[in-house]
Amino acid sequence: RGLMRFSIISTRNMARRALVTLALIMALAGCAELEQLAQVETPALGGEGEQATVTRVIDGDTIDVRLNGRTERVRYIGINTPERDEVCYEAATAANAALVSGKQVTLVRDVSETDSYGRLLRYVYVGDVFVNAEMVAGGYAESRAYPPDTRQQMYLDSLERAAKAAGRGCHPTGVFD
Repeated sequence: RGLMRFSIISTRNMARRALVTLALIMALAGCAELEQLAQVETPALGGEGEQATVTRVIDGDTIDVRLNGRTERVRYIGINTPERDEVCYEAATAANAALVSGKQVTLVRDVSETDSYGRLLRYVYVGDVFVNAEMVAGGYAESRAYPPDTRQQMYLDSLERAAKAAGRGCHPTGVFD
């Protein structure tokens, strides 16, 4: 119980630090997009989810993991990256690999367990890094709602607006237009 309380307090403190950092960046940059982003609180992990190890990066929004002794395919919730035949596919896949390849991840479910292809639908964290959000913030993924799994959609939408305004990642190619 004491450990859980520490975890919750620690997670809240991290979220506060992230908001303070964003406020400082806004003050320095004076960017309207960052102002909108700061109004949406960064989602905290909060101790939920399952631990797994990434065994293969399929593309920018799909990975294979070792979970409970089995290999499972995981599709990131709330984002979409370029497909194999689209511009920026390799850059998005490489960005994802840089974040998760071979790493321990925490998989957090929203509403649905799997999609129509049998892939687990999850928000993915490496430590305190929210991978789905990093892909959008870097411009390697677009925010895409797949109801009913929309718990983090407002946050992801705000990250996409900022990435598009800054011309980050794949946005200059027009692949998300």
